[in-house]
Amino acid sequence: MIEICTIGGYNEVGKNSTALKIDDEVYILDLGIHLENYIKYTQDEDLVVANPNELMRVGAVPDVSAVDGWKSKVKMILPTHAHLDHLGAIPYLGNNFKAPIMCTPFTSEVLKGILTEDKIRLNSKIKSMSANSSFQVSDGVKIEFVHMTHSTPHTVMIALHTKDGVILYANDFKFDMFPTLGKKPNFKRLEELGKQKVLALICDSTYAADARKMPSESVAKQMLKEVMLEVDSKNKHVVVTTFSSHIARLNSIVEFGQKMGRKIVFMGRSMEKYVRAAEATGIAKFTNKVEIVKFSGQIKGKLKKIAKDRGKYLMVVTGHQGEPKSVLAKMMNGELKFNFFPEDHIIFSCRTIPTPTNIENRQKLESNLRSYNIRIFKDIHQSGHAAREDLRDLINLVKPEHIIPAHGELNMTSALADLAVEMGWKKGQNVHVMGNGEMIRL
Repeated sequence: MIEICTIGGYNEVGKNSTALKIDDEVYILDLGIHLENYIKYTQDEDLVVANPNELMRVGAVPDVSAVDGWKSKVKMILPTHAHLDHLGAIPYLGNNFKAPIMCTPFTSEVLKGILTEDKIRLNSKIKSMSANSSFQVSDGVKIEFVHMTHSTPHTVMIALHTKDGVILYANDFKFDMFPTLGKKPNFKRLEELGKQKVLALICDSTYAADARKMPSESVAKQMLKEVMLEVDSKNKHVVVTTFSSHIARLNSIVEFGQKMGRKIVFMGRSMEKYVRAAEATGIAKFTNKVEIVKFSGQIKGKLKKIAKDRGKYLMVVTGHQGEPKSVLAKMMNGELKFNFFPEDHIIFSCRTIPTPTNIENRQKLESNLRSYNIRIFKDIHQSGHAAREDLRDLINLVKPEHIIPAHGELNMTSALADLAVEMGWKKGQNVHVMGNGEMIRL
């Protein structure tokens, strides 16, 4: 008997968490924060010490009371990758379950860094396993990590092999045929799984309505190249802001910063955390090319020096969503006073995540920047999520008996359900659109 509880991430983009009960064992896949609600509550884009019950009350972490009756049966917590909406709730909720955490090496390093920095004590052991590996947890369950491309390294789909078939958990991924860091997705293994019995596919539906194949990270790299190398920035300040966890993007920024002949400075706590994890796992090497400045006091001193040398530095800072406590927001609000001049460059290597708080924060930030007549380059980005035609390819590869759309609001999960129906699955019969805290038996 397999039961699935959709704890979080089925009504919204964020606080992703799914529990699988396989006979008498429970596995928790992802345990993330809801960034919108988290930032609204803490005013911070980085994890800080906070009360778990308060975070649950404001909807910043999943409501794990949905699996209260399963607590003692939890064998393992399995985050798919290092994004906070997939692992950020582990420091707050992990101690609710007496179970080890198993994830890829980069994900493990990021999680350990969060716990160390915020002095959070987690009773669970953190273990790591490489992508394209598997291990037998018990007589009835084998866990396999299948390598995927995404906007942070060491992302996997998780296949749980049971006597009733495979449950494939595919949150988040994209099918990037030309990645700028790491290998292509493991299509061969997905095809092999499709020849077995895939009982259920739990699948990312964020861009299920977007009728295209999601462009490669190499396209984003080309977009960056054009604004960094082909636009004249001589004697101008240049600031780039992007996702701190996007190591491939940071690699590209560093490559072009060096070609610009500039000294490169990374600024912000989350930037330091992800870069340190990338270096610890041998994914990328930044410290011989980049100065990393972590705390506000150090950043203040560095910005004073940079202000005197206009045109000599490339600043890579936190604050792509306009988060009030980020480096870029503080540069604009006077907390980290910095004088911009007309036609200085700000490059947003991201898109605005379309939530009310983010939209408001970004509008405020951009309005401040425009008051200096700064040149703003927006949306220099490609998403790390699969679009509709990638999702079609996944379904064709693994041929699941049941499809459960995840990682999205109702319009997104419904779009994936519509795709499945278009492909011959039947809504309500073997396509299940679910909300948070619901249960299904297969």
